[in-house]
Amino acid sequence: MENQVKMGSSLEGKRVVILGGSSGLGLATAKAAASEGAKVVIVSGNPQKITKALGELPKGSEGHPVNLNIESNIRDLFDRIGAFDHLVYTVGENLNLKTIAETDLEQAHSFFNLRYWGALAAIKYGAPQIHKGGSISLISGTANARPGKGWALASSICGAVEGLVRAMAVELAPIRVNSVVPGVIRTDLWDSMSAADRDGMYSYLENSLLLKRVGEPEDVALAFVYLMKQKYGTGQNIMVEGGTVLV
Repeated sequence: MENQVKMGSSLEGKRVVILGGSSGLGLATAKAAASEGAKVVIVSGNPQKITKALGELPKGSEGHPVNLNIESNIRDLFDRIGAFDHLVYTVGENLNLKTIAETDLEQAHSFFNLRYWGALAAIKYGAPQIHKGGSISLISGTANARPGKGWALASSICGAVEGLVRAMAVELAPIRVNSVVPGVIRTDLWDSMSAADRDGMYSYLENSLLLKRVGEPEDVALAFVYLMKQKYGTGQNIMVEGGTVLV
């Protein structure tokens, strides 16, 4: 039995579909999965980024440019991709941190399109294609557990995703459904901030976090690989945040 569990935990030859896989956390996860023998399929809305990312991935990796704001595009994508083993959803545009008084509600609605509704559509159309023993992994964030001033929208989205994880774990069992909950990670997610504000945020975190550094995409990628390989956890939201919620 021990040998069976060990052998079953390999990503060798597994097909991993990563929505948001052309940059940041998604690309880091694609590289990590590929390094363990997975065949990766990356998807994003930017064809140029896909071409660049494929140049950094092993030969035979696939890339699909798809506007993930549109449900029919997501449905057609999974019809085209066919059967696979693991689905990872890391899609998200830059969030602007604003107080509730400054929030444009129409714009606020749009942030849910990729981060929540896109994830829901990916699950709806992707789950029927997942092989036995497969998994779905979403992306959340510590804004749910530890929001700051101006984080109402980010906190709401993260809370919705984490609730979705638990509901889908029940509904789609035995497919495992989990999420990674990162703290602040050094990616282009923060490019909407001024350079001074971004550097100030990184400096503050380096001084205040328990681990005394800002997270890197590779830290989060390791968590996604773990969620694909482990066999007995579902409905879980796994924190990778340097101690953010403890300080």
